[in-house]
Amino acid sequence: MPRASVRDRLLAAGLETLRQQGFNGCGVQDITDAAGVPKGSFYNHFDSKEALGAAVVDHYMQVGEAQWTRLEDTSLTPLRRLRAYFAEQVETLVAGRFECGCLLANFAAELADHSPAIRERVAASFAQWSARIERVLEAAQAAGEVAPDVAPAMLATFLLGAWEGAVLRSRVMKDRAPLDAFLRLAFDRSLEMGTPACAPEAT
Repeated sequence: MPRASVRDRLLAAGLETLRQQGFNGCGVQDITDAAGVPKGSFYNHFDSKEALGAAVVDHYMQVGEAQWTRLEDTSLTPLRRLRAYFAEQVETLVAGRFECGCLLANFAAELADHSPAIRERVAASFAQWSARIERVLEAAQAAGEVAPDVAPAMLATFLLGAWEGAVLRSRVMKDRAPLDAFLRLAFDRSLEMGTPACAPEAT
């Protein structure tokens, strides 16, 4: 495989460093040290740490692109694939010991009032994420899995907000219980209509 460019190395190191330490908890030197590049090379690619932070939001969404394939798995009914997607996210957070959470939520809490550039990128990323969930919910309503009395866009907004709240609380508790509660209440109670099409498979 071709060697990663300096910019790509800075983005990858920036993502990990900013997730672990927070935007205000680290400096450019921390990021360049993690990337293994001279500090001077940083400014050949980014005007400031804020510019890197904005680019890292886009990089974060690109890194997660492979996870979106679960939402397109037509071997599962729409609601089952949406539940499977979030179940995978739960296991990822558990494997990471609840240490980093979601970069979008972290940046929203830390920077929404201080960095318009990053706030705009975070808002656009949340909108993109919500739109993907919305499309699956539209299919679930068409399949009769979800009641049609609430707009898919509103359901997607609610679902994503509930998920981010569960992620935040799991970080505080260092426990998966809030995430498991999200899965049960969102998919086994709130969204299902008629037979529990989204209930977990018996093992």
